[in-house]
Amino acid sequence: MEIENLKRALELLSSSDDFGLLVPEVRSNIVMAREGAKDTEDVAAVPGRITEFRGKAFACREPEYGASSHMARFILTFMRHRPERRAAINIKFDESIIRICEKAGLVVSCYDRSREPASVRDSEGGTIPWGVEEAFRDSESPPDVIYHRGAWGKEPMVVLTGKDAVEVAETALKIAEEYRILMERI
Repeated sequence: MEIENLKRALELLSSSDDFGLLVPEVRSNIVMAREGAKDTEDVAAVPGRITEFRGKAFACREPEYGASSHMARFILTFMRHRPERRAAINIKFDESIIRICEKAGLVVSCYDRSREPASVRDSEGGTIPWGVEEAFRDSESPPDVIYHRGAWGKEPMVVLTGKDAVEVAETALKIAEEYRILMERI
């Protein structure tokens, strides 16, 4: 079920004339976890990520389980707080994107990577779970969107979440359209 949902989400993203605007330098990935997922092998994603060429986004390969460690760790940690939200996509950071998310009624939270303890920074795979936990701790309501402004050698990032990959893709496309309109005015 997760693979088919991801495939539908990828069709939406790749057919968009706007989504390419949101692909960060490190590229995007969209993930969907099985119900009750416990580890990264329970999370399906796009091997090689989603890239952009001439303004259009495209997936490098078909989704498969265990294909992402970063985004899988993100959604697994997120699901500890909101198990019904099993999907996520990372997009580029821009203050305008944060404002678009808030205007759309999404609950947005962030974390500051400069506050990351050395013990977390020095342990393999510890940063993302720490950041998600920080964002939940600092938010009055459970967030739909989590972002950070980057750190030395780390690109700032926004992560959208949803109940499934199609919902996440649809949210990303609405944001992309608003972002394109905003960029055309500048």
